Amino acid sequence: MARALAGGFVRGGLIRGEQILSCDPVPAAVEQLRKEVPGAVAAKSNRDLAEKSDVIFLAVKPQAMNDVYAELAGTIKSSTVVVSIAAGIPLEKLCGGLKTQRVIRVMPNTPCLVECGASAYSLAAAATKEDDELVGKLLSAVGFAKRVDEKLLDAVTGLSGSGPAYVFLMIEALADGGVRMGIPRDLALALAAHTVRGAAQMVITEREHPAVLKDAVTSPGGTTIAGLQALEDRGVRGALIAAVEAATKRSKELGA
Repeated sequence: MARALAGGFVRGGLIRGEQILSCDPVPAAVEQLRKEVPGAVAAKSNRDLAEKSDVIFLAVKPQAMNDVYAELAGTIKSSTVVVSIAAGIPLEKLCGGLKTQRVIRVMPNTPCLVECGASAYSLAAAATKEDDELVGKLLSAVGFAKRVDEKLLDAVTGLSGSGPAYVFLMIEALADGGVRMGIPRDLALALAAHTVRGAAQMVITEREHPAVLKDAVTSPGGTTIAGLQALEDRGVRGALIAAVEAATKRSKELGA
């Protein structure tokens, strides 16, 4: 995710590669970022990075946050904005653990890698209007971004944060269906992926409710209604709702 965000910021012309400092306990991850974001510099440590940065992105797993607190608490400048993408960790804990107040909690998703991300973010009380505008501008460079009340961020995690995996599963299943019906694997996968991409784009650009768009391609007694009946019979709608609910609950558990 760090590579996706950094690359998007640079490609969007918001910053230069040499303005990016990175630090990771896995050396290969640092080298991969430097390959994907030419000019990016490897910091000596998290403390070194904090001392030299005006904006810090904490692109870590929630389970690693205690280690981050131990290394960074008390070292972050009061003028520095800290942006956390750790799932489930609330602003109150972030501010307390890092001993700083200008903190923003973000839930992005992996399509940021191709500038088609969906991100939501919330500000700690001490974050400024300028901090809000900066983070909104950065996230908009890699897709859709919206400021929300923090109480919604766990649900955002369950929907859009984890959502790409649900869609990947759907694409794989659609392609498998095509293969079962005789379509070559590579063509079935391409058709499935482009179908999902096109349908999503229609929802965004046409600004119609998905049900309206669905009905527009569902002829009486036709092929589409037969397929939809099969999906309803197998509880696909309920399964997707349950997936969002389960992921939301897990996000809350991670922040407890």
